[in-house]
Amino acid sequence: MRDIDVVVIGAGQAGLSGAFHLRRAGLEPDRDFVVLDHAPRPGGAWQFRWPSLTYGKVHGMHALPGMELTGADERRPSSEVIMEYFTAYEEAFDLRVHRPVEVSAVREGAGGRLLVETSEGDYAAHALINATGTWDRPFWPRYPGQETFLGRQLHTASYPGPEAFAGQRVVVVGGGASGTQHLMEIAPYAAGTTWVTRRPPVFREGPFGEDAGRAAVAMVEERVRRGLPPQSVVSVTGLPVNDAVRRAREQGVLDRLPMFDRITPHGVAWDDGRTVEADVILWATGFRAAIDHLAPLKLRETGGGIRVEGTQAVRDERIHLVGYGPSASTIGANRAGRAAVHDIRRLLERAPSLA
Repeated sequence: MRDIDVVVIGAGQAGLSGAFHLRRAGLEPDRDFVVLDHAPRPGGAWQFRWPSLTYGKVHGMHALPGMELTGADERRPSSEVIMEYFTAYEEAFDLRVHRPVEVSAVREGAGGRLLVETSEGDYAAHALINATGTWDRPFWPRYPGQETFLGRQLHTASYPGPEAFAGQRVVVVGGGASGTQHLMEIAPYAAGTTWVTRRPPVFREGPFGEDAGRAAVAMVEERVRRGLPPQSVVSVTGLPVNDAVRRAREQGVLDRLPMFDRITPHGVAWDDGRTVEADVILWATGFRAAIDHLAPLKLRETGGGIRVEGTQAVRDERIHLVGYGPSASTIGANRAGRAAVHDIRRLLERAPSLA
């Protein structure tokens, strides 16, 4: 058992932002706080993105606090660009990230501390910054007949790039940014593509201004304040229209069908008798927050989410969720990291009285 003031779980944008602000507040890594990351190398979830997602295709990558990302080649895979950037960032601020380390559970410990159980041993902490994101929890919907499908099923989390679908009939499920990107990439290679979504997609023309951004964040914030699971970004912002999207719509690539009712051995089917044959079903159906390790603390509300005010879990002031809900963007994670550390400093000032 090792005593420490703060444990940071996750070293993506949110975790590194939190670690930076802890450092700036005068806390020392490996003495006052520790950053644990289960990934094999720096880069957060970006290191697992498909090679065809180049840096130029990334929407709204905001620099980490204290160090700009400059001069990146937009033609390079985003996984490489951001992995190098995060590596340089960790070294520049001497954050000493521990990896690969798995966190199995966070539970109530002795003396008012949190017990953080990990693959490198246990920590007793006064506070926790949870920055685990969503990449480790791809969401797979269930539909009748799914287990009978004779083709291949995969999720965005394991998308290999468009060349892998050459000559195949592909059904892409999901109305978010990943689904549209996959369709536009795959269409020139595939024998045919079909796009299905639960709701009609909403395309957004023109710039997404500050007022619209604030309104979108407020909608997500209201959900987590009520203890509901966060919505996807696209559900509140819509799909931005650029030249590539316009071409794809003109070519029929983004012609959408309503969600099928069942899966057959050779494709998908609707109750009205319509069928589509397929070799591949690609589930671009998003992700859920990776927070199962917090289950022993019983933070979830009846709505299924964790109720959060700012970054603080309402049920436990020691727990801060950064990169969750309204802070699940690169700029939002930066701001949330700063806010979390502000509250944690005040908590640590009272730490002796908490024991």
